[in-house]
Amino acid sequence: MSTLSLPRATRRPVARPVAPPATGRRAARTVRRLGPGRPLRGGALIGLGVLLAVWSAGSAVGFIDQRTLSAPWTVVTTGADLVADGRLQQHLAVSAGRAMSGLALGIVAGTVLAVVAGLSRWGEAIVDGPVQLKRAIPSLALLPLLILWLGIGETMKVVTILLGVLIPVYIHTHNGLRTIDARYVELAETVGLTRWDFLTKVVLPGALPGFLLGLRFAVTGCWLALVVVEQINGTAGIGYMMELARTYGQTDVIVVGLVLYGILGYGSDLLVRLVQRRALTWRRTLAG
Repeated sequence: MSTLSLPRATRRPVARPVAPPATGRRAARTVRRLGPGRPLRGGALIGLGVLLAVWSAGSAVGFIDQRTLSAPWTVVTTGADLVADGRLQQHLAVSAGRAMSGLALGIVAGTVLAVVAGLSRWGEAIVDGPVQLKRAIPSLALLPLLILWLGIGETMKVVTILLGVLIPVYIHTHNGLRTIDARYVELAETVGLTRWDFLTKVVLPGALPGFLLGLRFAVTGCWLALVVVEQINGTAGIGYMMELARTYGQTDVIVVGLVLYGILGYGSDLLVRLVQRRALTWRRTLAG
């Protein structure tokens, strides 16, 4: 009597337990690891503090020659003496006047040219080429020509600063205008906005991030141009003070001027960044 053999039962794959997706604080903590983290309080001063500590330590142990780079305490003492004499305030007032004049004119000129080139094909054809050509030519290379045209007075200095400011404002504002979402333009046409309303309610707010980014480069370029022009036949200003100190071998006065330029440039950039953070609160970025 034959026996019937039953087929062996087929093995079923064992299902491995799947971990439930992270939720709540656990999910937020996982996402936060991908970014740079929360902003540090006073984080902008940490790098400056490290630099100052290295400078002080190198000067204290004699690693940095005082004739090459004065010690921080020597620079502070020299700066206090210049303030007590009133010379530093006088030179600073002259430099600030030149810088603010060139900065204001450069911002206005760069913004107007960017709007003309950004909203009109004919405007872009006429304006963009010369501006891009100037962008490729360093401002220092134009100094001999500007001196021949404008002399060596205040006009040449202000125009040089203007050219250093105009380019970054134009480039970033023009890029901000060109990257506005086309759907906003279509919506403005649909609701029948006038040209002025379109400019004030769509174009300018849309270009604001680019303009503020260009403004950060502009304030830095303003002080960089000022350093150069004030050493050309100047009779007052921080650059003139530094050039005079170079003639007499006063390293401490030169470093005071450099520190002052750095404070002015860095402080201006921090001010623009503060305005940028307040004006663009609607954006969510890694910067926080």
